[in-house]
Amino acid sequence: MKRGTEKRSIDEDKPAAANYHAHALARGLALLERLATSRHPVTLSELFEETGLPKSTLVRLLSVLAETEYVVRVDDRPSFRLGHKVLDLSTAYVSTLDAGASARGHLAELAKRTGQTANLGVLDGTQVLHLCVEEPDRPIRYMSMSGSRDDTHATGLGKLLLSRLEEGELPEFLPAEPYRRRTEHTRTTFAELLADLRVTRERGYAFDDNENSIGLRCLAIPLEAGGEVLASLSVSGPAGELEPARHEALLTELRATAAVMLADHELVTALRVVTRSLLPAPEGRSR
Repeated sequence: MKRGTEKRSIDEDKPAAANYHAHALARGLALLERLATSRHPVTLSELFEETGLPKSTLVRLLSVLAETEYVVRVDDRPSFRLGHKVLDLSTAYVSTLDAGASARGHLAELAKRTGQTANLGVLDGTQVLHLCVEEPDRPIRYMSMSGSRDDTHATGLGKLLLSRLEEGELPEFLPAEPYRRRTEHTRTTFAELLADLRVTRERGYAFDDNENSIGLRCLAIPLEAGGEVLASLSVSGPAGELEPARHEALLTELRATAAVMLADHELVTALRVVTRSLLPAPEGRSR
């Protein structure tokens, strides 16, 4: 392209103006974030005191946000709250989220480091839904795949998630007794399972010891943010490779992966969306 026909941006021709508009945008976004923290409309006086911006600047910014319907003026004090356009943006953002895809890289790295199958699951009624399953580079393969479901009472993922519910809620997420016997080691009664869940909650991880499939063991930990259990993270593999002597090393890898996953804000948001859509929490439920 010839020099005389090159397109130039505002930033190149008017850097001072570009800087001004950037500051205005940053201030407008900061106002939206402030309004998002309040359940009630926020007055102009409160915004003035908290932001330190001149009232003329605040009025100008709020007027633009109101005209574009990102903010609504609700009374003559004046007070402001978020507008419907914020929900439109939020809905559009949520529609792009894919928890399984967001988790895939993290689980692939966990599988590579441990040599075991890495799993991420959430409760879906009386079953556990595998959001993502990543295999190590080895000929032995796990029987579950991403998107598959399994029994909660006989899996590490399921038992971990059940252990974080209130005991009175458990029957809601379990089939009728006796539970399906997958192997001779499966807990098939509520009393047997409850004893296991109490131990699981106390020690902070679940252990499936040949309960879902003979020759297979699994260790699972919670993926927890802000007191909310978003999912269960596990490694599973041949029983001989998940002997108790190896548990601490595997748990260390699981916890390290969980920490990295919880720092992935897009993944955390996606997991919250999935968890709340599959398992709506009644008021007062501790999860």
